[in-house]
Amino acid sequence: MLVTSLQDSAITRNDVTSLNENTHSFLKPCSVDAILFDFGGVLAEEGFREGLLAIARRNGLEPERFARTGFELVFKVGYVLGRSDESTFWRILRERTHISDTDKTLRNDILSHFRLRPWMIDLVKKLKQENVCLAILSDQTNWLDEINAQHGFFRWFDHVFNSYHLGKSKRDVSLFDDVLRYMGVQAGQALFVDDHQSHIERAKGRGLNTILYSDRESFQTELARFCPSIIPAS
Repeated sequence: MLVTSLQDSAITRNDVTSLNENTHSFLKPCSVDAILFDFGGVLAEEGFREGLLAIARRNGLEPERFARTGFELVFKVGYVLGRSDESTFWRILRERTHISDTDKTLRNDILSHFRLRPWMIDLVKKLKQENVCLAILSDQTNWLDEINAQHGFFRWFDHVFNSYHLGKSKRDVSLFDDVLRYMGVQAGQALFVDDHQSHIERAKGRGLNTILYSDRESFQTELARFCPSIIPAS
């Protein structure tokens, strides 16, 4: 379910009831009650970064510098928090970097690089079948909704927390408290998976269990510690 507000107590009560029914089974498949996944860089390839690198290369710009500028501006203009729109973001990026591509070309560059990882979605489905509470926690824009409209993966998650709809990102440590309160889960019973060290450190600081995603093999090894019946330890 896409969450658009962390203040809706009626939705919260219903979700907590569902969570309790799902997680208080006789044999728990995982030592945690809930797993929260980042989207880009975990469930899917990091499309924003890879798209920005492709744009830079096409325009003859230094790729890493251009990518840093893109990440800076998507927050600075407020697009990732739902405070401005996509056209504003592209306009300011063009002014800052002197690229001339159209909005349509630029958005296609980004969206085409957000490729879901089939093996990760298979894992999510398996966890869902075992009644593990699952959530997406992502600093994203309306692009996440568009990608879901094409691929339909939201249905495998109990909650989808997108900064664009919440007006708060993982750079704000209080988001972790808000999300856990909404889900009705204690920090020590939640596992957070992200590919950014800074996000991992903030989550750790709020008491969550964490996995810093770097590659499939190390992720599966780490997850096996929490969900040995899902991924047997090697």
